[in-house]
Amino acid sequence: MKQLISLILGGGRGTRLYPLTKFRSKPAVPIAGKYRLIDIPISNCLNSGLNRVYVLTQFLSVSLHRHITHTYKFDHFGAGFVELLAAQQTLDHANWYQGTADAVRQNLRYVQEPQVEHVLILSGDQLYRMDFRRMLDTHLLMAADVTIATLPVARSSVASFGIMRLNDGGRVVDFVEKPKELDVVDRFRTDPTWIDQHGVESRGREHLASMGIYLFRRDVLVKLLDGTSHTDFGKEVFPGSIRTHHVQAHMFDGYWEDIGTIRSFWRANVELATESPPFDLEAPDSPIYSRPRFLPPARLSAAQVVHSLIADGCTIGSGACIENSVIGLRCRIGSNVTIRNSVIMGADYYESAGDLRRNAQTDRPAIGIGSGTVIENAIVDKNCRIGKGVQVVNRRGLQDSDETPQAVICDGVVVVPKEAIVPDGWSL
Repeated sequence: MKQLISLILGGGRGTRLYPLTKFRSKPAVPIAGKYRLIDIPISNCLNSGLNRVYVLTQFLSVSLHRHITHTYKFDHFGAGFVELLAAQQTLDHANWYQGTADAVRQNLRYVQEPQVEHVLILSGDQLYRMDFRRMLDTHLLMAADVTIATLPVARSSVASFGIMRLNDGGRVVDFVEKPKELDVVDRFRTDPTWIDQHGVESRGREHLASMGIYLFRRDVLVKLLDGTSHTDFGKEVFPGSIRTHHVQAHMFDGYWEDIGTIRSFWRANVELATESPPFDLEAPDSPIYSRPRFLPPARLSAAQVVHSLIADGCTIGSGACIENSVIGLRCRIGSNVTIRNSVIMGADYYESAGDLRRNAQTDRPAIGIGSGTVIENAIVDKNCRIGKGVQVVNRRGLQDSDETPQAVICDGVVVVPKEAIVPDGWSL
């Protein structure tokens, strides 16, 4: 594992997660009340014995840089690090990252350091738990040049993934990115019996999808990228490399969710709050690491909380009803508030007594959620000021709406953007 370094790709604009990515990069988006998306792949690396990690980003990276700097600190004798590699002009490259492969190409000098033999490439916007040592075992056992983590998916989902065909030994013999044509989809069907025989229950899933997790032999990665113009792994690198190199599949069948859209982000968070969540935040042998904070316990005053996650530092007023929701750090929730199927990200700081007096003098709501407010099927970003008697509810059932300073509807989910001010009595 000491001969392997990890690159986490987080440089995309994150347009499908807008407005959560209006002021931050995608890997910096909070999840599960107290973490950020970047904590997931970094924790998977650390729990797999990998402590040399680079995070590649280029858009709105200040909060991500601050989080990484304050969270991931290693002792002087372990040679471990988690470092941010923001896009920058060099003598060799003067452009922004043009895609996943181009982002790696512009940072090849970091993988060409002495004693590096393998490079693990990860996405910065996925929720999963994986032991990369098992993937390395597959990679070495099969003497592969490239190994791709693959997950069985249903036919209805193939248009969202890179899909592979394998031979009997699990070697990739064909690869197509997000196929739409029915004849192509049929050609990439995998016999469910073969999937079952390789340790994964097919359960009606007949296609094998790329998880966006790649393990390269370092020299092969350099050869495939250096001197070429390929910008994307799925669309360009893999379709060509399977003819010239040994590309192996590594089968995986645990929980895996691509947090690429507002609805997938909302659904993943709400599922974490259920009685039997599909992803276990409490796994003792593989914890999720994040920034340590010195916050008081959550305080609840005669509130009803059902199937929800409540982060540190929260205050929840009497008569409040919270169901199937995630309540983030330092959240202030007034009396008789109803929150259902929602994600409340909380606040970055507490307001002082002086701040609260000035709020009262100017009729500006305090950071938090005012009494009598109802929030359903929504995401409330950080540091929002929601007044009393507000209705954050998509009563008309809209799928999308125009953005206003108070809220926008994306994929049927109401999103209150970061630091929004929602006056008393407001409704959609």
